[in-house]
Amino acid sequence: MSDIAASAIDLCRALVQCPSVTPEDAGAQGVLEKRLRAAGFKTHPIVFSQEGTPDVANLYARFGEGSPHFVFAGHTDVVPPGAAASWRFDPFSAELADGAIFGRGVADMKGAIAAFAAAACAFAERGGAGRGSISLLITGDEEGPAINGTEKLLRWAYERGERFDHCLVGEPTNPDALGQMIKIGRRGSLNGTLTVKGRQGHVAYPQRAINPVPHLVRLIGALIAAPLDSGTAHFDASNLEIVSVDVANPAFNVIPAEAQARFNIRFNDLWTPETLSAELHARIEAARRGADYLMRFEPCNALAFLTAPDRFTDLVCAAIERHTGRRPSLSTSGGTSDARFIRAYCPVVEFGLAGATMHMIDECAPVKDIRTLTAIYATLLEDYFSSVP
Repeated sequence: MSDIAASAIDLCRALVQCPSVTPEDAGAQGVLEKRLRAAGFKTHPIVFSQEGTPDVANLYARFGEGSPHFVFAGHTDVVPPGAAASWRFDPFSAELADGAIFGRGVADMKGAIAAFAAAACAFAERGGAGRGSISLLITGDEEGPAINGTEKLLRWAYERGERFDHCLVGEPTNPDALGQMIKIGRRGSLNGTLTVKGRQGHVAYPQRAINPVPHLVRLIGALIAAPLDSGTAHFDASNLEIVSVDVANPAFNVIPAEAQARFNIRFNDLWTPETLSAELHARIEAARRGADYLMRFEPCNALAFLTAPDRFTDLVCAAIERHTGRRPSLSTSGGTSDARFIRAYCPVVEFGLAGATMHMIDECAPVKDIRTLTAIYATLLEDYFSSVP
């Protein structure tokens, strides 16, 4: 295992040294592809395009034939590092210090990609192909608009006959320490805008104007007055947050013509975007009292989903507990991830490094955690191909 772990550390540093800020690849997927090809994987680098969006590099790699077919998924793109001068080390130097690797994307999620790639390569090199197939789905569009990434890569793979049995996404699922948590689902995310029309006028002559602000305040109150639900067995209660209120009015003596509020809802498996829209429209209509309003919702590609606990989740938990001594909790908390696309093709869970420093200045991951994560993934592969039909 020490050789596998060393390979993971070297690969992690090589990946972090590629400044692959969305949508740039900066050579990251080429580094990964080279390692996979050396282990016997058949690789398929693919660039997806769509008008009005940046081109995005993606990588699909497979070793073996037939089933069971296990998939690791992840993203090589990272968020911008911010001011490099604020970092302890250059954010793309992958510096080793204090027992950790420092650099943008090491926690989210190049450390996990290096760990599962090293584990998958070692498994393949030991002859794992005779027991099924291992694939990697890697995108460069998770931190971006998620248009030319995983969703299109999954469709491409399906159309060429690829069928997956189970998937693990290497997102940083643990709040503070490795082994605390796996994600077995995610809440959905829906964005909306509420606009109230008024009539502009002088504040000294309110009878000649219609002030949209009091109407907007009342309608916002109607949206948030009652909880959407009280949660389910695996999900917290759905939550609506007002994120912006704006009238675009710099003057003190003018009644504005329009007022607008923007909001986001993180919703559980009791709702769909359609049923949420209907519920919120009903709440607004009940409180309308003559207000001239428009409420619209952005296209939604983030539906709530759940991978029900079963033998597969038991295998993942057992591998984690074996190497960390912790039995992870099964969670659906947090934001969205590319698992929302994968769930349409096979059961999917998420487990990676601790996320305490992700997207932060001085993002880092302990070397021992990357080593342990590599061992967890290696054990999972051995157990999976021995236990899952």
